[in-house]
Amino acid sequence: MHLETRRLRLREMTEADLPQLRAILQDEQTMTAYEGAFDEAMTRGWLYRMIERYRADGFGLWAVELRETNRMIGQCGLTRQHIFEADVIEVGYLFNRAHWHQGYATEAASACVDYAFEQLNAERVWAQVRETNTASMNVAIRLGMTMRGRFEKHYRGVDMPHLAFALDRPDLT
Repeated sequence: MHLETRRLRLREMTEADLPQLRAILQDEQTMTAYEGAFDEAMTRGWLYRMIERYRADGFGLWAVELRETNRMIGQCGLTRQHIFEADVIEVGYLFNRAHWHQGYATEAASACVDYAFEQLNAERVWAQVRETNTASMNVAIRLGMTMRGRFEKHYRGVDMPHLAFALDRPDLT
């Protein structure tokens, strides 16, 4: 899988991406919505789950590189999730803090949503956002998503209120 936007390239992650992945997943501020930074085992587990998703589903969270430098600055992609008692396709995004507030998450996520509609023939794409994560909510809204409800996730020993945003495929509305 390979997607390109004006400034970004999205591709499958490999073990060679572990240093850049650590810079994201092991940063306390970046990982606030996940109840804190990951340790090494959690970081490796995250990478291996994505590699397994590529094999099993044909998609997952992909490395996001700046086309200008080929440097990985984040991850964005599609995963299967369970929201409101249904299995759905979700767009997710998580970027190195040094690259926040530059429109990269919206640019990458928009390409992923297009991929879901055009290549996977998805009827709807979801985004699940922790209620306290205003920046991620704003990305979902910029993608044209609307809030469809609230739910709670239990993760790392904590009940976390989340908002469910979704966008329907344009030709179905």
